[in-house]
Amino acid sequence: MTSIAVSISGGEAKSFPAGIAAQDALKELISGKQRKQAVAIRCNGKAADLSAPLREDAALELITAESEEGLHILRHSAAHIMAQAVKELFGQKVQVTIGPAIEDGYYYDFDRQPAFTPDDFAAIEEKMAAVVKAALPFSRRELPIAEAIDFFSKQGETYKVELIRDLAAQGETFVSLYQQGDFIDLCRGPHLPDTSWLKSFKLLRVAGSYWRGDEKNPMLTRIYGTAFFDAKELKQYLERIEEAKRRDHRRLGKELKLFTIQDEIGPGLILWQPRGALLRRLLEDYWKDAHYKNGYQLLYTPHIARQDLWKTSGHLDFYAENMYAAMDIDEVAYQLKPMNCPFHIGVYKSEPHSYREFPIRWCELGTVYRYERAGALHGLMRVRGFTQDDAHIFCRPDQLEEEIFNIIDLNLHVLKTFGFSEYDVYLSTRPAKYVGSDENWELATQALKQAMDKKGLAYSIDPGEGVFYGPKIDIKIKDQLGRSWQCSTIQVDFNLPERFGMSYAGQDGAEHQPIMIHRALMGSLERFIGVLIEHYAGAFPLWLAPEQARVLNITDSQGDYCGKVLAALRKAGIRVEADLRNEKLNYKIREAQLMKVPYMLIAGDREMQDGMITVRKRSGENLPPMSPQDFADMVRRECAETAAV
Repeated sequence: MTSIAVSISGGEAKSFPAGIAAQDALKELISGKQRKQAVAIRCNGKAADLSAPLREDAALELITAESEEGLHILRHSAAHIMAQAVKELFGQKVQVTIGPAIEDGYYYDFDRQPAFTPDDFAAIEEKMAAVVKAALPFSRRELPIAEAIDFFSKQGETYKVELIRDLAAQGETFVSLYQQGDFIDLCRGPHLPDTSWLKSFKLLRVAGSYWRGDEKNPMLTRIYGTAFFDAKELKQYLERIEEAKRRDHRRLGKELKLFTIQDEIGPGLILWQPRGALLRRLLEDYWKDAHYKNGYQLLYTPHIARQDLWKTSGHLDFYAENMYAAMDIDEVAYQLKPMNCPFHIGVYKSEPHSYREFPIRWCELGTVYRYERAGALHGLMRVRGFTQDDAHIFCRPDQLEEEIFNIIDLNLHVLKTFGFSEYDVYLSTRPAKYVGSDENWELATQALKQAMDKKGLAYSIDPGEGVFYGPKIDIKIKDQLGRSWQCSTIQVDFNLPERFGMSYAGQDGAEHQPIMIHRALMGSLERFIGVLIEHYAGAFPLWLAPEQARVLNITDSQGDYCGKVLAALRKAGIRVEADLRNEKLNYKIREAQLMKVPYMLIAGDREMQDGMITVRKRSGENLPPMSPQDFADMVRRECAETAAV
């Protein structure tokens, strides 16, 4: 019998008969305590089941329950167990499609009429628990393509057949199947040793999902769930979900009267109410001041342009599915802008430029329009019309690195001002569809990489996620619940300057092509405000609160005095409203707290006589009585401490 050499984590190799299961080899290589932590292995760098046969010399690494990879395997296995439970409950009335692990759990898409609802969860979870209790092993086998097609055809699983045919078209000759009990699924694996490992799981929600994301295909029901190795972690996760619901910007946006979306106007189109409009103005004012102090100049550009502009830029070739249809104006085709960059290039080309002018930094709060499928729309987070906090920097090659440094510094400062100090940074590289030469892409990618390396900024590579005209740095901020949000982006572009024939007179008297940097700090005002609402649960810091204080009278006799306090504070620059209704004070205080107003200013007969106000925080803490002027000074000091540009 042929022997093979097997080692674990760089240790000494031992000899075993070829074909030995990995779990049996591990019994000779490590202690039982270590083995109990393993859910799978990496064999010569490739993830595999513990039951996988070893047919050649193998260097093994454990994939443990404590690792991210181990958690991914648990959740992938949970998706299979859920699919088994569904099939056992509903039989041939449901077809299974795909069921991957995702960041916070897993899902499985099913074709069933009527669609699943949360009312089905109890029965599915009960059946899943029975499958878990049975401790069914996950067993893997490989079948030739033709046999696999025949097997799933006989099962009536047409979606699986379609997937296998696609694999055959890609040159695959065999596919792998996994079985637990009587349930068999198409899958690459690996999986848990058996179903008993899934002890802490929960089904969460349902959603509609088109097969393969194409709205021309059948609508499926997607059941989301999550799973953890530890029951305590599951409990904490479910508590975070409830907290996320409490912070949902769509609910808070309505309760705080910040924005509204109405079907008769159009999905994905935001109507800012007065309080939301004021919040937005505060962001815009801060943004403009910060850019002015950092050497930027403000631009304003149109909302539409001739279609030919989008041909030159490459948008019609690479971005048309996200653009709205052309409109005919004076027998010329125009289109709504999906981006601002060609307009800024137009401003650049309006006059000649010299190397002495660089860097040129132009910024714009430019509203753009992009088609999003109805199913993808989500409050302020995914909309069809939004305002980018956009900027473009034109510079010489010798200035590129310093400009990237400056952008990163400004970016992180702005995020910190708004309360975001934790973030992940990604370098997004060339996508499958792109414009420009490979040489320019390499130059741009290396420029971003070197700038981050010299800056000492930790980052990960996000392969293929660059935009069609250049690579980019993406900064994903983390909110109070630890969730990541894509907002900031920095893109180096050699391609659009070339496509538009941009140039400047160099020191040598010859014409040269400038480098263009695209960047957004907040991403879009709509999305950023949505993130802010959830980050602060609607209780904005004082400098950002659309209503900083509310004046409350105890009885009608203080009405005139409260009106004078209101006028004095507004004159002092405080954002203040008054509630002088003939209601009980506690009721008015409660209403102000529900609207997340930072300060309530209460006036009774004593305050009116002394020319004072009693100050109450939204937390319920009472401050000593003070004059309206002292309160205004206190507000200005607090705002200055937290929002200095």
